[in-house]
Amino acid sequence: MSTHDPANPTTPIESRRTLRTMLLDARAALPDRIAHDAALAHHLAGLLNALPVKRLAAYWPTQGEFDALTVLRHWLAADATRHALLPVVTDKFSPLQFRRWTPDCEMTPGAYNIPIPRSGEIATPDALLIPCVGFDAQRYRIGYGGGFYDRTLAALHAAGHRPRTIGVAFEVNRVESIAPQPHDIALDCIVTERGVF
Repeated sequence: MSTHDPANPTTPIESRRTLRTMLLDARAALPDRIAHDAALAHHLAGLLNALPVKRLAAYWPTQGEFDALTVLRHWLAADATRHALLPVVTDKFSPLQFRRWTPDCEMTPGAYNIPIPRSGEIATPDALLIPCVGFDAQRYRIGYGGGFYDRTLAALHAAGHRPRTIGVAFEVNRVESIAPQPHDIALDCIVTERGVF
């Protein structure tokens, strides 16, 4: 019997690296992607419209992530008091900042060549859409390994802010457990093409 099961990691660093690769490959190979995207967009839109959120942080999609920006555009258009934010990496070891984004704002390449708003106010979000490379039933997520969201949520909590955290993923990226580490923070919910959990 093999002692290594990538879906149930036991040694944090190497197992997470293996798990991350497996999950990214699964997302890249997801068949009928248009249907999966449409179902996920439907569930995400329903959730966002039901929440009393005014400042929503999203993300610029990369590496095959679900593109939440169309949902975000509709969410903004429905209420003029709403504001959308995108994350800005200031350095490799600091929490993220969140800069205001509008569908017509000028973008510029940021860290890792991910677009960010060229200008705009920095604000604290009421809720965050957080892309997940993988997730489990306890709502723990695995990302790309940079720890940006872990540091950001820890810093927000330390400052007395506890924004709602909404993971965004596909069912193909659900695992039994990511074997959470002490720094991992469970999300409030996960949205996939099957619904909100």
